[in-house]
Amino acid sequence: MNADSSVVFLPVSDIEKTYRFYHGILGLPVHQKQGDALYIFDTGYGYWGFCQYQDGRRPLSGDKGVCLSLNLDSKEEVISRYEQLKDKVVVHKEPAEHPVFPVFSFFILDPDGYLVEYQKAAE
Repeated sequence: MNADSSVVFLPVSDIEKTYRFYHGILGLPVHQKQGDALYIFDTGYGYWGFCQYQDGRRPLSGDKGVCLSLNLDSKEEVISRYEQLKDKVVVHKEPAEHPVFPVFSFFILDPDGYLVEYQKAAE
């Protein structure tokens, strides 16, 4: 059996802030909205779902190690995207070569502290 796509669901504290960040600032298209507490965004190769659960679940950010990566075609695109976003978001790390992995990337933080990475992996 082969899946035709995948969705990762993550809890958030304020779904409207999350919507404004991922759609309004990062420009990810909304694939689906379910009720008033869940958005699924299309990353181009899969989906990220964010839900403001009513059962007390907290975001899995900070020391939990969740990192959401978006792959770009070149280092130049990584730098260009950084320049577009740097004054609109919280920058966690500026564009640089990763010290361990063959990746050039930068990191930003979403409203719940999830790390979002824009990267170009070496081929």
